[in-house]
Amino acid sequence: MKWPFIKLIPKNTQFGFVRFSFPAAIVSVVLCMGSLVACFTLGLNFGIDFKGGTVVEAVWDRPINLAQVRQQIGNMGLRDVGVQDFQEPTQAMIRFLPPDGADASATVDRVKGELRTMMPGVKFPRVEVVGPKVSEELGVNGALALGIAIVLVVLYIWTRFELQMGFGSIVALAHDIILTLGFMAVTQLDFSLTTIAALLTIIGYSMNDTVVVFDRMRENMRKYKKMPLGDIIDLSTNETLSRTIITALTTFLALLGLTVVGGETMQVFTIIMLFGVFIGTYSSIYVAAPVLILWPPKRGIEKAVAKTAADARP
Repeated sequence: MKWPFIKLIPKNTQFGFVRFSFPAAIVSVVLCMGSLVACFTLGLNFGIDFKGGTVVEAVWDRPINLAQVRQQIGNMGLRDVGVQDFQEPTQAMIRFLPPDGADASATVDRVKGELRTMMPGVKFPRVEVVGPKVSEELGVNGALALGIAIVLVVLYIWTRFELQMGFGSIVALAHDIILTLGFMAVTQLDFSLTTIAALLTIIGYSMNDTVVVFDRMRENMRKYKKMPLGDIIDLSTNETLSRTIITALTTFLALLGLTVVGGETMQVFTIIMLFGVFIGTYSSIYVAAPVLILWPPKRGIEKAVAKTAADARP
């Protein structure tokens, strides 16, 4: 039995995607520039993984007065103190950096003691401490993981298809990563190891869509050697559109469910992924493929013409 909604998705569409490639390029350039400005002006909200510090989760049998906790912890001489609710009014998350030269474990014990004085019977189900050296190593390793993933993906596209398609994939990847970082700078979502995992997943998702479109485009270039390149792009994109919609929709629904019921730990990951699914689908249609119009790949008709001209020379 087939899912009834799939019947609503047309199999044979004839949308003129290339016709809107220039306005889409302007929108993409403006958004990328805005994202870069946001990253440099607002900055990324680096979490404890990259910034170092301590996170203490407090659970009480009554609603926690966040303002009072914030005031009391703020008077302890700690740095970058942040107090926020966590899932329920009876839960709170306290973030802070120990004073310079202070022992992290001793500082955590001080904070726990202050909270126990304020809220007798409070429990601490989670305590995370990340030192500056560890956070620096995590930042370097995270950036290295992103760089290696991008290089390997681009090499795969380059070797499987052509240089022009490899360049198109580079542009699409840069577009997706810049917009995602800009989104995080504007929303001030925590940039942590979970974020690195989300970015790596977005890279894979975006490339998956791009490979599907490029593969169909290569087949159509061989099949319709005299068809203009713009028509080839439109035909290939339309032929893979139903697959793109179904994949994006099912992924979106799964991520939406995780965002609603997955809790605070999963929320940042799923929100970034929801944004990445939309951007990755957009870039495979309006960034990666239209780049080929500016730098057209070699086709069979061009090779045949070149061979005929060479044979005609005396």
